Amino acid sequence: MSMIGKKIEPFKAQAYYNDDFVEVTDEDLMGQWSIFCFYPADFTFVCPTELEDLQEQYPALKELGVEVYSVSTDTHFVHKAWHDHSEAIGKITYHMLADPSQAITRSFDILDEDAGLAQRGTFLIDPEGVVQAAEINADGIGRDASTLINKVKAAQYVSKNPGEVCPAKWKEGEKTLTPGLDLVGKI
Repeated sequence: MSMIGKKIEPFKAQAYYNDDFVEVTDEDLMGQWSIFCFYPADFTFVCPTELEDLQEQYPALKELGVEVYSVSTDTHFVHKAWHDHSEAIGKITYHMLADPSQAITRSFDILDEDAGLAQRGTFLIDPEGVVQAAEINADGIGRDASTLINKVKAAQYVSKNPGEVCPAKWKEGEKTLTPGLDLVGKI
């Protein structure tokens, strides 16, 4: 079932963040744009490449008012151990949420029930807690975090400009479309 247009379910989770353990809830997301980046497990192979890539985009995302949260079904203790022992993960400065109960992963409908692990899912959540974009990849296919920048800009534009939509490959400053009878069959 698609999460697009749905409000996220309430949650409370422990996270590893800034050399500390902190609690994060759904209320912490309200009033800001957020990205949830689910991944299967700590101490794996594709996951650290993705999370490091996401860290490289984190400053640009922060400039857009976006907070980033990585999420796996590992505990916050495992997140800390991974952060302490992996060069790639040691660079991370965003929240690493722990979901050992699998509740958050299940609520986003990306839990691999047989493995008990999250699938590779990325969700863009608006300041009201509503999912505006989603991407889910098979385990062996890593994501490119640079694509999030334009998705965020497009989602923020559409949010601020009701009635307008962003066409394919839209970049900030380019023309948008205003759907209507006059455009039918002319695009």
